[in-house]
Amino acid sequence: MSDSQDTVTYQVVVNHEEQYSIWPVDDPMPPGWTASGPSGTKAECLAHIEEVWTDMRPLSLRRHMERAETAGER
Repeated sequence: MSDSQDTVTYQVVVNHEEQYSIWPVDDPMPPGWTASGPSGTKAECLAHIEEVWTDMRPLSLRRHMERAETAGER
């Protein structure tokens, strides 16, 4: 099915690692994911994700790298 034929309404979702995805609003939310941002067409949701998800590294990696950087400054 092409995006122009997709009539599903999606919800932007995020997990504990601050990784984003989209999920059909009529389906049960998968474990570990929460709604975050707008719901709408696939294109609208993906556009929102592109705008807000500027660092693709998982949260745990970003924190690890920050600790390593801070430790190196001492």
